Amino acid sequence: MVQLKDLLNYSNNVLEIERFQDYCPNGLQVEGKTEIKKIVSGVTASQALIDAAIKAQADTLLVHHGYFWKGEDARITGLKYQRVRRLIDSGISLLAYHLPLDAHPLYGNNAKLADLLDLDIAGSFPSGKDAVGMYGTLKTPMSAADFSQKIATALDREPLHIGEKSEQIHTVAWCSGAAQSYIEQAAELGVDAYLTGEISEQTVHIARECGLHFYAAGHHATERYGVQALGEHLASHFGIKHHFIDIPNPV
Repeated sequence: MVQLKDLLNYSNNVLEIERFQDYCPNGLQVEGKTEIKKIVSGVTASQALIDAAIKAQADTLLVHHGYFWKGEDARITGLKYQRVRRLIDSGISLLAYHLPLDAHPLYGNNAKLADLLDLDIAGSFPSGKDAVGMYGTLKTPMSAADFSQKIATALDREPLHIGEKSEQIHTVAWCSGAAQSYIEQAAELGVDAYLTGEISEQTVHIARECGLHFYAAGHHATERYGVQALGEHLASHFGIKHHFIDIPNPV
């Protein structure tokens, strides 16, 4: 058992949340029980995940995508009300970490993608406080088609690939989620390929004109692993239980 305040302070410090200018509050978003015995983690604090956490008798729900995003209606009505009410009624605290969980060198989404895809990390990009993506080299260079298959096997999701399948991939930049807008910064690194979760219409043209292989492997599929790693670390550190629940999402 651990006190919520101790769990929260530790998580905030590990992820260095003060470093980031984010689109949402990082850390505690909905306060619940003060004593924590079990954490349930998941990608997004949807109604389905909340219901699953309640069924699993969680005390805390740890997610990558929480609530209170910049630009959204601040009122707690409709779907947001239903979700928040279920959390409060069940006494479950909601902890959410967005950019800090993308960027962390051990427990972050991009660090875990490196592990899954056998990538050696050389550095982070773009520069400054926005440096949540990573770049590096494949431990074993392979064709673009083989790398696509490697992604599909590791993430259980067939990626969309832009580029010539027979060309060789040696160097890669990657950033989980909806980071297709970083493609030009990735191209400036001189890498062979850029991997992210989503794709936009203009991404195809930029990739072709830059001579860069582009892989869109799914927003959800690329962001399942950081929250699991963080949840497992917290459980080990504090001697409590942790259970990851995946709510399938094709995006």
